[in-house]
Amino acid sequence: MKTIFIAIALLTLTISLVRAENLLRLNLDDASAVTPNIQIDLKEKVEGKGSIKITTQWPTTICLSEVVGPDIENAMLVYSAKVKTDLDGNAYLEMWAHIGGGQYFSKGMNDSVSQKTDWKTIKAPFMFQKGQKPDKVTLNLIINGKGTVWIDDIVLAKEPLQ
Repeated sequence: MKTIFIAIALLTLTISLVRAENLLRLNLDDASAVTPNIQIDLKEKVEGKGSIKITTQWPTTICLSEVVGPDIENAMLVYSAKVKTDLDGNAYLEMWAHIGGGQYFSKGMNDSVSQKTDWKTIKAPFMFQKGQKPDKVTLNLIINGKGTVWIDDIVLAKEPLQ
């Protein structure tokens, strides 16, 4: 019985392989074919030795960091960064708070950048009420469009609620 099952499984796999049709094959000998292209830019920077330069051909989300168990409760967490753009579209910061198995987000869409800009500070705030303590916070850069975004001087700060 086991032999018959294995034979049927192999026959099914063989038929599936015969019907397979490749739709795309990426040649990864040259990383410039992959988008987004992420690299260090030692010339464009706000602080330190360089910035991150992200070039993309379509909208994308870049995860920049995850902070496990930040000590925050009854306060505002503010994710800020300096960005520079040459973009057909817009870019903004996004923060995900993972609290007790749930996921909640804050999008800095009101503080976005677009087209060609010089260095500008943008932010995404998240308020934590008393008793809300995140297990993890994820920091993303959202690019809606195509072009280049430089990002530098990323800060995660805790501010008291007023």
